[in-house]
Amino acid sequence: QVQLVESGGGLVQAGGSLRLSCTASGSSFSSMAMGWFRQAPGKEREFVAGISQSTGVTDYADSVKGRFSISRDNAKNMVYLQMSSLKAEDTAVYYCAGKALSYNAILWKETSYNLWGQGTQVTVSS
Repeated sequence: QVQLVESGGGLVQAGGSLRLSCTASGSSFSSMAMGWFRQAPGKEREFVAGISQSTGVTDYADSVKGRFSISRDNAKNMVYLQMSSLKAEDTAVYYCAGKALSYNAILWKETSYNLWGQGTQVTVSS
């Protein structure tokens, strides 16, 4: 069973940057579409960014386009979320998600993923 573990969260001032990392155990990482989601207090979990398995195609929520960048290293079983120009409204618990597929794809819906990390807190102070 593949497990996902996030790291890199913390407290940062508005305008600052953070890089989140997600490590996947197991040997099927290269077949997994990966995504980052976030959940702010009192709000539903929302899609932030997604990346396909081997083509590296990416997509982002409108709220983070131009500020966040998702990438992956299949040799290291890692997916990253580089966050820049952070705003107070980016404060949330950030989750890494994955789904093994037989074709390259980006998944936008929370229900499309079957693997989740425990989450890492990102707090942006204004």
